[in-house]
Amino acid sequence: MSLKSKTNSITFKTLFYLVTFSASILLLLWFFQAIYLNISYEHFQVKNLNKISNTIKEVENDSLGSLLEEIAYKNEVCIEYVSAYQTYNYNTRMIGCELGKNNTSIIKYQKEIIESDKEMQAIRLVNQEYKAKAYLYGIKKSVGYIFIYTTLEDLSNASVVLKGQLIYLTVIAIVFACTIAYFLSHKITKPILEITKKAKKLGQGTHDIKFEQNGILEIDELAESLNVAQKELSKTDELRRDLLANVSHDLKTPLTMIKAYAEMIRDISYKNDEKREEHLNIIISETDRLNILVNDILSLSKMQADADTLKKETFDITKEIQEIIKKYEIIKETENYNFVIEMPPEAYINADKNKINQVIYNLINNAINYTGKDKTVTIRVIEEKGKYTIEISDTGKGIKESEIDLIWDKYYKNEKNHQRNIVGTGIGLSIVKKILETHNFDYGVNSIKGKGTTFYFKTKKAKKKK
Repeated sequence: MSLKSKTNSITFKTLFYLVTFSASILLLLWFFQAIYLNISYEHFQVKNLNKISNTIKEVENDSLGSLLEEIAYKNEVCIEYVSAYQTYNYNTRMIGCELGKNNTSIIKYQKEIIESDKEMQAIRLVNQEYKAKAYLYGIKKSVGYIFIYTTLEDLSNASVVLKGQLIYLTVIAIVFACTIAYFLSHKITKPILEITKKAKKLGQGTHDIKFEQNGILEIDELAESLNVAQKELSKTDELRRDLLANVSHDLKTPLTMIKAYAEMIRDISYKNDEKREEHLNIIISETDRLNILVNDILSLSKMQADADTLKKETFDITKEIQEIIKKYEIIKETENYNFVIEMPPEAYINADKNKINQVIYNLINNAINYTGKDKTVTIRVIEEKGKYTIEISDTGKGIKESEIDLIWDKYYKNEKNHQRNIVGTGIGLSIVKKILETHNFDYGVNSIKGKGTTFYFKTKKAKKKK
């Protein structure tokens, strides 16, 4: 397997995506815990100090002392209350507190806050003893000033610990991701590889294959689709073999007869005018049959390649049917076929006249080949509101319900060991289907077992040309 194939494999891609995902999560953890931690902690402390300051501003002076003591110990801050008469300290013995210690820097900041005469002011400074950030808040009250002091703890040691933990976590996560990727890709790729292997055999012509399901929805759907394709290919292959046998039969019979009668003329009847004429007519008839077969195969191939276009025009379909029926005079006389025609005097439609004639011709041929012992074929043009329905019926054995959908297939024959057709080639219904679908006409077949079959199609009425 080439390097490109390996990098495009499910195993590689699963591993790549899982490792990438794990790395992304770990990078976020690195950022938030090792870098953003200090910023987040300071933001939290400032927000808490603002909340404390607002609470102190709103409290009544009578309950101020007890509140300040509660706030100092609960929030781990130290507070100095400077009134006109006395100074009160709360939690000033807290580690890092600089209030009440005559710290010249703190006293200087306190004077600045008092002189500013602001309701509330915050100063960010550095605790020199602990080399840590600190905040001094000053809140003006009617009875004096209240100062809140807090040191922001140095989180550098905590960051070092977190970074060490993240290194181990990163290694564990990558190993875990690789392990999961391996087993996950193996579970997915194994059935896919099995399907691929069987699909190659199917493409090579082996049709007795079943694609197994394994519980993964998408793969199960693929397996089911391939099972359907396998059944269709098997059916198509069988029908194709039937077609070859049927067409070979249809080709071989007239060729045999042409050869036989040509030899008969050469050896026996060449001096007898009457016999020679009869034998020559048979040769011509069999040649016509071969010509029909070749033309039908070419027509079907041309239409399937979409090389055929419609040339629509308005014409009288009853007139066309009457002209088509005339071509069957010889069958009526020699084979005693009976044609029953039921249609209005005129029925104008808009379609490709040559192709619709081909449809009717093929449907009549089909009816002739499969009609019953009475040798009756019925052609009807039924006038309905805004449309015409053209029906062609026989009185034969009918078609099994299970085979109705198959009759339009170019490989299908109603009887595999079929008798030689009186007319046509046996692939006419495929041509009919293609032409009617190209016209977007509704079409279908109704069949009653033992009573006969009726093929029909429907087309809109058209106005007669003036």
